[in-house]
Amino acid sequence: MSRIAVLGLGNFGTALARNWLLAGHSVCGWTVEQEVFDTLSASEENTKYLPGVRMPGMTVTMDLAASVRDAEVVILALPSGVVLSVVDQLVSHLRDEQVLVDLAKGLAEGDRLISDVIEEKLAAAGRRNELCVMMGPTIAPELARGVYTTALVASRHATTAARMAALLTTATLKLAPASDPLGAEYWGAFKNVIALACGVADGLKESGLGGDNLKAAIFTAGYREAVGLLPKLGADAATALTAAGIGDLFVTATSPHGRNREMGERLGRGQTLQQAQGQMVMVSEGVRAARMFRDVCARGGHAAPFVGAVCGLLDGDLTVAQFLDAVTSA
Repeated sequence: MSRIAVLGLGNFGTALARNWLLAGHSVCGWTVEQEVFDTLSASEENTKYLPGVRMPGMTVTMDLAASVRDAEVVILALPSGVVLSVVDQLVSHLRDEQVLVDLAKGLAEGDRLISDVIEEKLAAAGRRNELCVMMGPTIAPELARGVYTTALVASRHATTAARMAALLTTATLKLAPASDPLGAEYWGAFKNVIALACGVADGLKESGLGGDNLKAAIFTAGYREAVGLLPKLGADAATALTAAGIGDLFVTATSPHGRNREMGERLGRGQTLQQAQGQMVMVSEGVRAARMFRDVCARGGHAAPFVGAVCGLLDGDLTVAQFLDAVTSA
């Protein structure tokens, strides 16, 4: 049995915590949301993000220091927009032997990956914690129900990736070690952009313009751009064929539970970005990822017409019809 701290109790963090609880691990979950803390404390259920799923035996706290005090593994199950600010608060409470596993995907400031910035913050604080990233097709409601799920745990240190994959694997969550954290993280971010675009096709179904043919065309255009672009940014092209690549992309773009696909569906139905964000409980990471890939590609001189079309729709510079013309021509 291991002691695991899960920082962030959205639907994914909660689903992972349930898997590890059922596997016999000791799990402490940390949240900043009073509603989440109250319902988990009172009924062992996260009614905001994962209603109907019991979390037997999980400790829950709003005290960051307390959450990691006894942990061997610290899971950063946080949105990309807040993970770095939490790490700033966290570093003074860590012990060097604790391994961090980051679930946030993509770019931070400039061209740097979130994981790179986390490692810089650890080093600046004099910490020697090892860091992994976990990526793969992990739709939270299915993961929580015990649906068989695969993902990668990637690290620059092969022994750490192998150790974490073995430790965190359960009867239905199968984790494999990988040595391309850069590729896993880039793919984990770019697939959200593609999924958002695919959701537009779902939003257009009621009008008769959307359908599976359109979604397949959008999916293909996005995948083609990612396969060509990400190796230019330093990723291993082979990662495109793993659970963190095509596997994660497929489920995120097609599952009715996917928050990025849902964002695209809302835009396809005619909502503005602001309206859609106001009505969604979960954060659509594809919005932030699209803009960041647009910026990094512009700085590097890399053509990214698919990303440009998604940003045009998000920013209101393209109508849905113009977006479809642009994205299917990418």
